[in-house]
Amino acid sequence: MLEAIGVSHVFDVSRPALQRVLSREGRRLLRAVDDVSFAIPRGTTFALVGESGCGKSTIARLAVGLYRPSGGVMRFEGRDLSVARAEPALRRRMNMIFQDPYASLNPRWRVADIVAEPIRTFGLARDAGAARARVGSLLASVRLTARDGERYPHEFSGGQRQRISIARALASEPDFLVCDEPTSALDVSVQAQILNLMRDLQQRLGLTYLFISHNLAVVRHMADGLGVMYLGRIVEQGPAEAVFRTPLHPYTRLLLDAIPDLEAIGRWRTPVGGELPSPISPPGGCAFHPRCPLARERCRVEKPGHVTVGGVSVACHAVEEARDG
Repeated sequence: MLEAIGVSHVFDVSRPALQRVLSREGRRLLRAVDDVSFAIPRGTTFALVGESGCGKSTIARLAVGLYRPSGGVMRFEGRDLSVARAEPALRRRMNMIFQDPYASLNPRWRVADIVAEPIRTFGLARDAGAARARVGSLLASVRLTARDGERYPHEFSGGQRQRISIARALASEPDFLVCDEPTSALDVSVQAQILNLMRDLQQRLGLTYLFISHNLAVVRHMADGLGVMYLGRIVEQGPAEAVFRTPLHPYTRLLLDAIPDLEAIGRWRTPVGGELPSPISPPGGCAFHPRCPLARERCRVEKPGHVTVGGVSVACHAVEEARDG
């Protein structure tokens, strides 16, 4: 359904032109996404994971056409999204669930009006009565009631607000949803309810998800395919279970080592050392080499290409050379 081919996105973070002239400095470019490729088959969930600042949310906005790629192409059912996104019929078929369920809902609108907005925008109901009935059905599908539509967002808990966000996303009858950290603002018990609801909706409605998260435990519950991002690049990609069972890239191993595991109590864990480098001036060669326990001179000077091992694509010189340490 969605395919990214060599997609890059650059932000110009330069100071104003006059200040640059006076201080004799050039432009400053932030490469948020660097040559990213992936494909999401219809009816499946593809997850992107990584630390904050690695480019996940930029890809989320590229995937629904809010940003245009600086390089490469994003395709929706084989069509260039940059061109096709202007068509109302295509816009209706994709939507987004945002990270903060309160900030993404208009606090001055009643819930019924919030959920009905896409229905009115795309003309999906014959009249006001049909729109009200559709809103009631959508609220019921996320385990709320039609009477909840008369209340305001601040009258709900965080989990209930995220259910409202999901109902609004479903109001345009989409086929594809981008879920940008949809449970990160919720406590663990509520996270489980929302994730189970999303899986149930996917099975009943045949939805396709691009799921953005930094929580690998959540991703394991949701994803069919998995891409691990570091500083704008996908460093490991493949079937989710294969990546979890046999992680190849050193960064993936360190991320998985950070997942709480009752069976691993007492076992030594290797934390991810150092800090994420600035995407404005990234390290040369492999971007992960300043933090990598397997780094060698080649890693410092040569950017790794992708190699495939057991159905998993990985960009790492250490994996290519079968280094153990």
